Parts: sequence; structure tokens; C-alpha cells
Amino acid sequence: MRAIVQREFGESDVLRIEETPLPIPGEGEVRVRVAAAGVHAVDLDIRRDAAPPSMPRPTLPMTPGREIAGVVDAVGAGVDAALVGERVVAHVGFRSGGYAEFALAAASAVHRIADGATFSQAVATIGTGRTAQLVWDAAQIRSTDVVVIPGASGGLGSQLVQLALSEGATVVALHGGSAKRDVVEGLALGEKHARGRLVPLDANDESWPELMAEQLDGRQPSVLVDGVGGATARTALESLGRGGRVVIIGWSSGEILRLDTDDIVRGSLTVTVPLGRPVADLRVLETAALAALSEGRTSPPVDEYRLEDAGVAHDAIAQRRQRGKIVLVP
Repeated sequence: MRAIVQREFGESDVLRIEETPLPIPGEGEVRVRVAAAGVHAVDLDIRRDAAPPSMPRPTLPMTPGREIAGVVDAVGAGVDAALVGERVVAHVGFRSGGYAEFALAAASAVHRIADGATFSQAVATIGTGRTAQLVWDAAQIRSTDVVVIPGASGGLGSQLVQLALSEGATVVALHGGSAKRDVVEGLALGEKHARGRLVPLDANDESWPELMAEQLDGRQPSVLVDGVGGATARTALESLGRGGRVVIIGWSSGEILRLDTDDIVRGSLTVTVPLGRPVADLRVLETAALAALSEGRTSPPVDEYRLEDAGVAHDAIAQRRQRGKIVLVP
């Protein structure tokens, strides 16, 4: 089979396509013919040997990739043979191996994919979607909220926009550049869900705060869900009304949102950082994310690349060029 093999740590050119042996499922495992493999920002850190300390250091050579969707084609001992032929999605965890034509997963990790959902949508949901559910639980967004979401065209930001819209909230969806505007505009899931409550704005346009105020017609944002940081997040923070909520989920700009106790006290702000906390049961979050997909509350945009272009896909994330969740298609 074809697979991406990494034999050294480094830049994206260490990801090379090779012919490798077909993996054999062991006890409690299934083998999946991969139709879509998710690419995550942490994959870049793993590739550079700069992963968070909570993650084990990978042994090289390795095949990256922790999110897969496809069809079960073989099962190991102790696994119901009825799974063969089923459309499934799984987060394989630290075993990796997803950037390949076939990959192994624990049978306990797989979820059946609902009719109507594509493999790419499912794989965009299993990892990034479960993170969105964790953030959603922390943000406690209500229909009366005005939510500012920088990085709205990315894999995580786009699902958070859709969840907030499905709740009835108004969403200021910030994106970086005109090329990403169509992705953000498509997050409305039809007028029946958004009813004009989606406000897409280009954060590269210095006048976006004034445009936001004009479109909100006097309403002040009540929630900031920030995965970008830097000057954009700081400006968004300063737009919040009293009693606002700040949910910090990343800093793709390279600079964490700067705020101090003065900001918190004067604005009566509540600040939370949900990611990195222990999670009792990730499968509960995965199930909730897949339910949101099957019920139409989310429909994650995907940016597909060929398997052999894994390095190009990594560069797209590093350069913040992604338009939705990046997915490799073998």
C-alpha cells in the first residue's frame, strides 16, 4: 500500500510517499481502507519533534495521522465480523498511521458514519469536532449572544461558527483575506438557520471594528472565542460589553491574547481556557460532534489534498492558507 513515511524530524519535505506493507489487525482492532485522513495543526509539531509534553515522542520511521474515515475491510480477533464493509470514522490516538491507504484502529474507537455524511466531513468532525464540542460546553453560548470568532474559516473556527448559529446567536466571523470569505459565507447552512445572523468580516481590513459596529447596529459582542491571538484578538476583546466571556483556544498568529487583571475587572469579564484540561471521556465528545453533523447543525468545510501532497497540506496550515479542515484523500 502507499503511505506517507517520516524518517527524520524536520520541515514538510520529510513527509514522503512510499510503498509499505499492509497492516494486519491484531486483537480488538479493525483495518480501515482510508478514504479521508485528517490533518491537524499538532501534526506539524509532531513532525518537527516539538509536540506538547503531554504527548509521547514518536519513534521513527513513522506514518503520521490520527484521524481516519473509510470502510472496514478486515477485523482482528474478538471483533464482530459484521463491521466489515461498514463506513466508519475514528481518532486513532497516539498510534498514528492515518496518512495511508490502509490504517489500523481500535474497534472501540470507531463510530459508524451516518447516511448523508461524506468521509471528509466525518474525519473533519471526529477530532476537530470533538474539540469544538469541548469549547462549546465551556462557552455556554445562548441565542441572545453576539459571538466574535477570529479564524472562522479554519477547521475548528468554522464548526464553532455553525454551532453558535444553530443555537440562534449572532456571529461575527473574522477571516484573513478575501480568498476565505466564500468559506465563511457558506457557514450559514442556509437562511433557515442563520436568518442574517452571520456577519463575515475580513480581519486584514483595518476598518473591521467599525464595520462590525455598523452591522451590529449598536449591539456589543458578549462572547469572544479566540484561537488566533495577536492584535486581532486584542481588538475583539476591547469590543466586548460588560460581563463578556472570553474563551481562549489557541494563538495561530504566534502571539497569545494579552490581557491583564485590569481588563478582567473593568469589563467584569469571565475568562476560560478549556483546552488542555483532563477530559473524562473523549468518546462522549466525539458522539456529540457526529450527532451535530448528522442533525445538520454542522457541515464542516473541507480542503482536500492528495495523499502524496501531505507536505503541501502541512505548509498550508503553517502559512494559514487553509479553507476549512484539511483532509488527505488517498
